Amino acid sequence: MVDLQSILAEHRSKKVGNTNDKGGGGILHSATSSEIPDVFFDKIIVDFKLSRIEILVLMYIYRRVWCFPNLHRSHGISQMMSHTEMAKNLGLAIEDVYSALRKLEEYDMIKTIRAGQYFSRRFFTKEMDVKFEQTYDDFEI
Repeated sequence: MVDLQSILAEHRSKKVGNTNDKGGGGILHSATSSEIPDVFFDKIIVDFKLSRIEILVLMYIYRRVWCFPNLHRSHGISQMMSHTEMAKNLGLAIEDVYSALRKLEEYDMIKTIRAGQYFSRRFFTKEMDVKFEQTYDDFEI
């Protein structure tokens, strides 16, 4: 029987800049996590047929609002962000990001405050907080 630990110990990633290589030189990233509210899986994904790109963009905005330091978190407003940086971080074409943002606005999931800043509070209400046992701030909109 093959020992799983020995297989994992000898595994080398095919990606360039792997930090497990003997030569080093790769960038070491620490593992992080972000909470995804149940309302996303139980309401948004079920009720709306979003494309992969729309889901990526929506999750990027949600993460910017609730998972990173943000002065406007309690209001559900994202900090100012660059569309070009968003496209780069998501590995998407800028046109795809713009198209997804327009579609998310059509679904009323976000509202543009100004370019790069969005209100994303539609599904984060007192009623939804109780129904999905969310632990976000007590919002008034």
